[in-house]
Amino acid sequence: MKKLILAALAAVSIMAIAQPAVAQKARLGHVFAQGNAADEASQIFAKLVKERTNGAIDITVFPNSQIGGDEALGRDLSRGAVEFAFLNIGSLTGLDPLLDIHYLPYIATNNQEVDKIFYNPNGILQRTLGQTLAKHNMVALAYFELDFRAVTNSKHPVRNAEDLKDLKIRVPGSASIRSFFEAAGSQAVTMPMPNLFVALQQGTVDGQDNGASITYNSRLFEAQKYMTLTNHVYAMGAVTVSKRFWDGLGEDQRAIVKKAAEEAASQGIALNRAANAAFLDKIKAGGVEVIVPSPEAMAEFARIGQIGWQKLESVYGAERIAELKKEIAAARGE
Repeated sequence: MKKLILAALAAVSIMAIAQPAVAQKARLGHVFAQGNAADEASQIFAKLVKERTNGAIDITVFPNSQIGGDEALGRDLSRGAVEFAFLNIGSLTGLDPLLDIHYLPYIATNNQEVDKIFYNPNGILQRTLGQTLAKHNMVALAYFELDFRAVTNSKHPVRNAEDLKDLKIRVPGSASIRSFFEAAGSQAVTMPMPNLFVALQQGTVDGQDNGASITYNSRLFEAQKYMTLTNHVYAMGAVTVSKRFWDGLGEDQRAIVKKAAEEAASQGIALNRAANAAFLDKIKAGGVEVIVPSPEAMAEFARIGQIGWQKLESVYGAERIAELKKEIAAARGE
């Protein structure tokens, strides 16, 4: 009898080991249209996590604001109501004003500077953003590229700073971006991304300031006539996980998820840069005049951008601003 009992217990143990663990279902939301590089990166991330955890973590991606815009996703992540997001963190300044420090105008002027300043894990931008998200129960796993922001509008060509005056421009909830347009004499209007296309169609706003990929993939160009490559802000997003979900993972799972986020974000950056010229060509083919400002005009845009730096030093902290300026000088070899 004893042998029978031991044999039965052994069989039960073997069955328990053989049975796969119940998958943890997770949702990932973002505002980007399907086909955008950020959306593709999110799909890569979900696939890698599922494969490398042997299906123990199963992430479903909800693109195009299906489960909320950035502001809603930030709130849901903070309270654990959604598990993951590819967040445009610059839109979350209602949660914390430090979350758009990376939107200060003209931090970088090309991709080489971007890579040295924005994608430096030890740099002031990633440290500030990561620490600030952590205060609100979110964990930044990696950072991905949105784009250099441009100005589109339906009123007239913007060839210099003077042409920005009196235009009604939709901006995300970012004090830095708002500071640039207000200093240029525009009327900056904050509204969630899901409302933007209709607002452009109806003339509620004259224009907006997303870059080529978002302007094309979200079809914003269909309601615009002019696009100016001001490159006034480089936009970076964060692959973010709710602290509640993160705390429930084992160390091995955390390592897998973080590595997958880093790989997906890196692939997303490469995809976005490779596609940028094609997006501009498609926007032109859609009837939009694409304007490259003269060096003199760009210098004036940058001068106006510095006005925002001065005004926002009290928001971001003089020490952070000073450290950022040192990193910029080093990236430019100054």
